[in-house]
Amino acid sequence: MNQKHLFFILIYFSLSALHAQLSDLQSQKIDSLFNTWKEADHPGGSIGIMQDGKTVYSKAFGLASLEYEVPNTTETIFNSGSISKQFTAMGIVLLHEKGLLSVDDDIRKHLPDIPDFGHVITIRHMLHHTSGMRSLHAMLGLAGWRDDDSRTNEDLYRFMLKQKELNFTPGDEFLYCNTGYMLMVNIIENVTKETFPQWMAANVFKPLGMTNTYVEDRYDRIIQNNATSYYRSGTDFFRAVEYWGYVGSGNVHTTTNDLLTWLQNFSTPSLNWSSAFEMLQTTDLLNDGSENNYAFGVSLDTVNGYNRIQHGGAIGGFRAYASTYPEKQLSIAVLTNYSSAGPSRIERNIANIILEKKPNASPEIKKSSISLNAFSNTLEQLTGTYEIQSGVIANITIKNDSLHVLQEWDGSEYNMYKSSGNTYKTPQDDTVQFAFSELKNDKTQLLSVYQSGRITEAKRHVTADLSSINLDQYTGRFYSPELESTIDIILKEDDLIGHHGRHGDLPLKLINKNELHIAGFGSIAIVRNPENLIKGIRVSNGRARNVWFLKQK
Repeated sequence: MNQKHLFFILIYFSLSALHAQLSDLQSQKIDSLFNTWKEADHPGGSIGIMQDGKTVYSKAFGLASLEYEVPNTTETIFNSGSISKQFTAMGIVLLHEKGLLSVDDDIRKHLPDIPDFGHVITIRHMLHHTSGMRSLHAMLGLAGWRDDDSRTNEDLYRFMLKQKELNFTPGDEFLYCNTGYMLMVNIIENVTKETFPQWMAANVFKPLGMTNTYVEDRYDRIIQNNATSYYRSGTDFFRAVEYWGYVGSGNVHTTTNDLLTWLQNFSTPSLNWSSAFEMLQTTDLLNDGSENNYAFGVSLDTVNGYNRIQHGGAIGGFRAYASTYPEKQLSIAVLTNYSSAGPSRIERNIANIILEKKPNASPEIKKSSISLNAFSNTLEQLTGTYEIQSGVIANITIKNDSLHVLQEWDGSEYNMYKSSGNTYKTPQDDTVQFAFSELKNDKTQLLSVYQSGRITEAKRHVTADLSSINLDQYTGRFYSPELESTIDIILKEDDLIGHHGRHGDLPLKLINKNELHIAGFGSIAIVRNPENLIKGIRVSNGRARNVWFLKQK
């Protein structure tokens, strides 16, 4: 090699090394995002940033174990929650590329005992969350399972065999659904004749060099270097035990270093992996031609004008976020053991520190045809109850001179602050926007929620005159054969009460003649016979819709 060529090669690698590093100011700004994690006796997490194939930031903060005062390190292993879905999707893609299955197969080709719902559900539908199937946690919630009940893939499959209806026709909507990703485990095991954890280790994690990543199908297993997760109540921390033993939709344990290794493949894939990582980015239109930006286990969006591939995760007190910006060869991994850590906010702040906004970048949040920022109403005009989807109720009030949101489906509460006009954000995640519109009778009638390129519209609940309604007609015992569960509606001191054997008495609110609501449980639609007598109820709680409960004689 002559000296001239050697000179240019040395310059190239010198410039690459200079480019693949953060400035002192950038590092200081990123460090400042974790000031609370540096407090004494506080959980925290691990953060990794890769640029141009080199790790430019790798730090850990807080404690992995509050009980034993063990600090988090960059080698600490965390539960990645739903980040796991992209690994399951990769398993399907590899089998597709080998010709052992097709993503367009009817799932009943591989799972013949799954009920025939009258519509073909393909593996592609499950990958995109467009299958219409009821999601695990929502379905078991209506069956009376508590959040801390252990649940497994076998539990889900047993309930799926009893289902008779879908939430919607496959391909009509995007509705996040853990069920599909759990059923992909059954498909992979049926095709490969191996257990899912073993097959994933041998065919995905090991070949990609992810030496500290594994599928955890037992929540009580002891593995060294695993963090314990926590949540905070008042001034105290409590252990948040992840009782759930299912795989496919979650429960891959990993480190930030391994996640960066994985994410790098979206821009510079390892040998023979290019087509697989390209296929993970597949998007398809819904039946009506509208866009769905959820690909195969990952979401596609833009930040500061740059394309981003990302996914978050949550289980127990673990919170996680992994993203990559292929055109900038920038990857960010955030793994935490603290339920209020806000990893999506952290990732967005890191991206804003590193990525200057691209000139003439298109808006990241698509607006409706109404100019939502053109006017501003009083806080009083915005307050009220909005239904985001069937059984998903948001109650908006004023607290400390700010809009306050109570999510009735899970009890979460938070304040919102005005960003402009009638548009509001939350301190926890400024990538989500809430816009109020359609003023009528001195109250806004529509709440539009913008998140990850999607718009969800919630209409105001209209309060009906209930004074002449006879409450006795609603009482009785209602049984769901799909969930093998019973709900009693009883009258106590002139108040309707919902009762479940595992939850006891639950306050029940009459919305109108044919609609009731149990906070934290679900919405109830009354079904009447031709004689106007109640013959049953349909219960919904967001990701499980219109589950039939027959009134018992």
